[in-house]
Amino acid sequence: MSDAFKYVAFISYNSRDTEWGKRLQRKLEHYRLPATLCSQTGHKRTPLRPVFFAATDIQPGGLSKELQDRLKASRNLIVICSPNSAQSEWVGKEIAFFHSLGRADSIHFFIVDGIPGSGNPKTECFNPIVQKLGFPEILGVNIHERIYRWPILNRERAYIQLISKLLGVEFDSIWQRHRRQLTAKIVSYCLAALAIAAALVCIRALNRSVDVTASLIESSAHNGNLPPLHDAVVTLTLDNEAKCDTVRSLQSNAVFNNIPHRFIGKPVRISVVCPDYCSVDTTLTLSRDVTLPLRRDPSVYGIIRFLLYDPAIEEGVPGIPLLINGLEAVSDEQGCVVLSVPLERQSVTYAISSPIPLSNNIITMPCGANDVVLIK
Repeated sequence: MSDAFKYVAFISYNSRDTEWGKRLQRKLEHYRLPATLCSQTGHKRTPLRPVFFAATDIQPGGLSKELQDRLKASRNLIVICSPNSAQSEWVGKEIAFFHSLGRADSIHFFIVDGIPGSGNPKTECFNPIVQKLGFPEILGVNIHERIYRWPILNRERAYIQLISKLLGVEFDSIWQRHRRQLTAKIVSYCLAALAIAAALVCIRALNRSVDVTASLIESSAHNGNLPPLHDAVVTLTLDNEAKCDTVRSLQSNAVFNNIPHRFIGKPVRISVVCPDYCSVDTTLTLSRDVTLPLRRDPSVYGIIRFLLYDPAIEEGVPGIPLLINGLEAVSDEQGCVVLSVPLERQSVTYAISSPIPLSNNIITMPCGANDVVLIK
């Protein structure tokens, strides 16, 4: 920029287009020219500083001497064109004053809204002063020109068109590079958005609640003479939280609702406590359907223990042979009888036969050291 000018450009606008003015000022002042073009043209990397915009420097008003001085100190005049500025008296005065300086070629029209040359006050974007001053056919920069599918590319193309005019360089020499950078940035933003979306989907999936069903099966030999499984308490431990459910029979299941999905496929602790069965306490990989094998405790109905007792002498009777459900047993020196019955032959009650008469010849399980069978 020549030392004769303090500003690269003066932005003329209507107050209803203030946001467009601010945006254009930022775009111009932050634009970085490619290094190769800097060496070829002698421009700085940020060649469009400063740009005068009244909203940030002085309050807009009448065309005062201060405002005229700003216009004189500006190499270019950029007019933000819209139906708002087309009806603005002050925009017309700024254009007329800058034109009177003999720099009509340095007036640039940046169209943000409306239709150029429509003649309709509701849509016309050029101020009437433009026609009065006898401007040749106006080729303003229009952000709505449909060149690309993406509106952001069309807007950026308009910015670069204006920048190329301000710097006096070929449009293609900076647009192609800028478009590649912008496309790469858009793609990177899209990829980042997809990555974030995928992460959110994963997080949601991990935190989604599922129901886990635990079923019990009997892994030991089945004996229909014994009571079926009942009141099995199943406990699922997740981190420091324990969830419990009761299984009433082998035909029903334990159900654990609202289990965070992140636990699926992870090792968890699960335990089962059930009458007549061996307890289970294990770690397994959690799935939506879990099967737990249970073994019947053979000692509950399979270990017969009682005292063969003679109430007449108030002592146990030793050495008496007995037949318990067909299995042989003999009372020991103290009169105690102990017999281990295989699971497949176990029962809830056992019939006892003896060479001596017995007061009760049925023993009910489970039984222990405090149970007695009396002789007559």
